[in-house]
Amino acid sequence: MTTKGYVQVYTGNGKGKTTAAIGLAVRALGAGKRVMFLQFMKAKVYSEHKILPGISPNLTLETVGKPFFVVKEGSMPEEELAKWRDKAVIFPPGQPPREYVELIEKGIERAREALTGGEYDLVVLDEINVALYFGLVSWEQVEALIDSRAEKVELVMTGRGAGPELIEKADLVTEMREIKHYYMQGVEARKGIEN
Repeated sequence: MTTKGYVQVYTGNGKGKTTAAIGLAVRALGAGKRVMFLQFMKAKVYSEHKILPGISPNLTLETVGKPFFVVKEGSMPEEELAKWRDKAVIFPPGQPPREYVELIEKGIERAREALTGGEYDLVVLDEINVALYFGLVSWEQVEALIDSRAEKVELVMTGRGAGPELIEKADLVTEMREIKHYYMQGVEARKGIEN
């Protein structure tokens, strides 16, 4: 059995990044490993919050987010942006909402503790790639997290928009590519499947 932990990245526009990380966490728990599952950009409104905390005393699930989305101006076509106007905070590039930045900074500190404290074998930073993409956290902060982790800690980072620096730094990168999705037929997120 290897004693070295690796850095895994799950990214891309296709469905399944968080789902893959949850599956990996369950597998690690089954092997007796201790898991920190830290979700950025999310509130406790997803179905996994009802089941994961009770499946093992070796799992810690925490969220760092608010029940609204953030969108950089110019990051999506106007017709798509129109769908999100009532559900999102839209901000100029380089000027993300301060309250969200402060929440993410707390999450980064919590991640650092999990990666260096010796309490966890697997640390999942769910949606950290999105926080990085939106400028809520800097590449320097994320790189410092990666570099600070204890040698035996496996680190999983999920979310759309993983940049070239992160892809280069990671040991494993999987891109979920959307080929077809029922969202395009007007199907909303379904409880237990997408949320």
